[in-house]
Amino acid sequence: MNSSTPLPPGSRYLISDRPGFRLRGVVEKWESLLVLLLAAMFIAGGMLLPNFLDLHNLSDSTFNFSEKALIALPMALLIICREIDISVSGILALSSVAMGLAKSYGVPAEALLFVALATGTACGWLNGFMVTRFGLPSIVVTIGTVSLFRGLASVVLGDQAFTGYPSLMTEWGQGYVFGIVPRSFVLLLAFAALFSIVLHATSWGRRIYAIGNNPVAARFSGIRVDRYRLALFMLTGAMAGLAGYLLTGRIDSTRPNIAMGWELEIITMVILGGVSIAGGAGTIGGVMLAVLVLGMVTYGLSLANVPGIYMTIVIGVLLLATIAIPRLLRGKKTAK
Repeated sequence: MNSSTPLPPGSRYLISDRPGFRLRGVVEKWESLLVLLLAAMFIAGGMLLPNFLDLHNLSDSTFNFSEKALIALPMALLIICREIDISVSGILALSSVAMGLAKSYGVPAEALLFVALATGTACGWLNGFMVTRFGLPSIVVTIGTVSLFRGLASVVLGDQAFTGYPSLMTEWGQGYVFGIVPRSFVLLLAFAALFSIVLHATSWGRRIYAIGNNPVAARFSGIRVDRYRLALFMLTGAMAGLAGYLLTGRIDSTRPNIAMGWELEIITMVILGGVSIAGGAGTIGGVMLAVLVLGMVTYGLSLANVPGIYMTIVIGVLLLATIAIPRLLRGKKTAK
């Protein structure tokens, strides 16, 4: 194949078009690149860090990203629909505070999960209502509401903290399945499978892609676009509430700075996973691969005793590169 040969449909990422380039079919898909990157990280980590491949260390490393990944799943659907939610860390914080208040008023341990889910869903509804009812940009709305939600949490807490949560919460936040796999990671895998089925194998998922590709055409075809958007904002809020339940149980406390800055990492997981920031494209499988890539980067840096502040730099570079590189490659192919 030479440079004048038309590109096959769906070939978004192409690193070479020279004759005889055997890896082309492997690397054309973004998910394949993530698999190669993940494999390279395991090889490099195993060679450079003595305890990198220890099974117990790998298992425990999933604690650091499972709650974030739970929020990344509905965030992927939102971004496919050309929306975004910057307020997820604030929703998580407010859900955690709501559980702390409920506990202090004697609400049973079994009901605290529903308190978190209800709080998160209500916050998501507010975001969705502002976007769909008044036609406001979601990025502007959620930048405002993240300050609102975290501000409310800080006002309630002050300089105090809620501690001493029931053992039921700590078992879910800190516990293991079969004595080795964290419960939060098992829950993440279950939800990833569910979201994948919904997005890729149902009419609901096909409508989400249709809205992301062309919301005007989707509306004229009979799809209730605003209803889907509102539902996705509420779903994102509910998943942030669930993440708040797990995180609060894991650290056994609610503090004003809980989950501070998580929104950047969550959005990076989604965009690095191949979800188009312009909407209409992306897969749950790609998001999960990106979750594992970022998780292993954090894990490797921690084993190498690299200060955590450098992870922020890594995330920023990955986010910029993931947005810029595909556009540059498409520009080169168009120029040809």
